[in-house]
Amino acid sequence: MIVYGIKNCDSVKKVRAYLEQRQISYQFHDYRLDGIDAVLIKRFIDVLGVEAVLNQRSSSWRQLPEDRKSDLSPDQVVQLMLELPTLIKRPVIDTGKQLLIGFNPELLDKSL
Repeated sequence: MIVYGIKNCDSVKKVRAYLEQRQISYQFHDYRLDGIDAVLIKRFIDVLGVEAVLNQRSSSWRQLPEDRKSDLSPDQVVQLMLELPTLIKRPVIDTGKQLLIGFNPELLDKSL
């Protein structure tokens, strides 16, 4: 299992604590420290959908100029996420069977 995110994100902290309490082993991949590439972002989008992956409620999104946020092609979305990984909703969890986004204990339990 791989948990993707940023270590200081509250939702990421909740998932990590949840997994550790249940003694479920996982690898943590921090976008800021470990980086992220277009292939992984495209996989997230292909499986989960751009609406689920693109965090339009983040301060990073709100700070973008309007012309960078409108009429985005799929490639432009990926490029934005490469430039600003905080635009990726967190956490993204790869259980080995499926991808999940966000902290949802019920969904996480079902996928384990």
